[in-house]
Amino acid sequence: MESYDFAVIGGGSAGYAAAAAAARLGLKTCCIEGGKDVGGLCILQGCMPSKALLESANRFRTLRRADEFGLRTGKIGFSAESIIQRKRRLVAGFAGYRAEQLHRGKFEFIRGKAQFLDAQRLRVQHLGTMGDFSGHTSELMARTTLVATGSEIDVIDLPGLVEAGYLTSDSALDTESIPASCVILGGGAIALEFAHYYESFGSRVTIIQRSGQLLKEADGDIAEALTEAYRHRGMDIRCGTRLLRVAREGQQRTVHFEQGGAPHSASGEEVFYALGRRPTTAHLGLPEAGVERDGRGAILVTPTMQTTEPTLFAAGDVTGTWEVVHLAIEQGVLAAQNAARLLQGKPLQSMDYRLKLFAMFSEPQVAFVGLTEREAAGQGLAIKSACYPFSDHGKGLVHGEPEGFVKLLCLAGTGEIVGGAVVGAAASELIHEITVAMYFRATAGQLASIPHYHPTLSEIWTYPAEELAESVLG
Repeated sequence: MESYDFAVIGGGSAGYAAAAAAARLGLKTCCIEGGKDVGGLCILQGCMPSKALLESANRFRTLRRADEFGLRTGKIGFSAESIIQRKRRLVAGFAGYRAEQLHRGKFEFIRGKAQFLDAQRLRVQHLGTMGDFSGHTSELMARTTLVATGSEIDVIDLPGLVEAGYLTSDSALDTESIPASCVILGGGAIALEFAHYYESFGSRVTIIQRSGQLLKEADGDIAEALTEAYRHRGMDIRCGTRLLRVAREGQQRTVHFEQGGAPHSASGEEVFYALGRRPTTAHLGLPEAGVERDGRGAILVTPTMQTTEPTLFAAGDVTGTWEVVHLAIEQGVLAAQNAARLLQGKPLQSMDYRLKLFAMFSEPQVAFVGLTEREAAGQGLAIKSACYPFSDHGKGLVHGEPEGFVKLLCLAGTGEIVGGAVVGAAASELIHEITVAMYFRATAGQLASIPHYHPTLSEIWTYPAEELAESVLG
């Protein structure tokens, strides 16, 4: 029986990063991938394919707005089939590169489905010659193990949904058509990005959100600005709802729901389901390994990324924390480092979520880093905040993107920046200036004193920074 210092279950972003880190630390490492394709969620069915589609949508919206900038384009059109084909080419390249990294890594790469027999033993059902997991079975020993098997779509029990048929982020990424109308269930990042995608190509979009606002994790002012922008684009947005049932009537699908205690319905050619994901943990044999999960199936972890069995670690979506790639990678690398420390009898280190980032590639974009005002209040922190609108910012007006604003949060006593948010043009890029400032624990006054070229979008940060600096000094 083969024995390893560190085994990784899952070859996605977190798993690959962890295996590579463990190998660099001198641990005898294996990485076991049980997916049909190699690459992980981000590359195959998440970040990269969705952003490929959104890039096409963004370019088409630019063409739609040509007259606004004094340009003449003539009759414009699109090919949904060509958009999907471009996405497939890009994803094939990304996945091919990841597969090469896994095969050439300084660790053993195993194609198979892993299951715990106990905390140190794994059974692996290997990939067969027909491309399914019906090959031979083997067992291996691992002194430490990381679970990084990602997440899957969590379909709630909504009467009529299955019978009516629906799209998900998985199926929509390969659908070579744009519906004339679409009812989107959910108000998170996936729902809102696809709402942007469909509306850009002319779909009539209705968004039905169960929570009281879009992006329930965001502060209310961020959500309200996004809602206003989407409504300006013609989308029908319903928040604070209770879903009742779905019915199919010919070529239309109708979602029945309650809002404000009254019955409502919304119809579309398609229903897009985006009501969340769940950790992929059901078939790992976690109870045999002494690993506990919460009610949603997420693996319980400590800040050191250890599970309830200290020699076993978890990272990424299986932990049910923030479903974002950069944090999954950080968690995976820390798990590998802590596995090495554990084997050497050294103290372990903890994850630091102070710089946690979020970005959504809608239009307008949304991004935030660090604390929201709601989180700061929950922690009892005395903070000050300041905002500045793109509608009063020269470069934003030149871009033709006056919607939204930037917001900066700092500690009331010291002026140290503890959070930032953007809803507006290039939010996913602009937020990194605040991330760097927070990394060095800069104050609002220090940020305000840094030269910014004029006219640029990034100089918008100087206005709330100056306001906060004066407020703290005052």
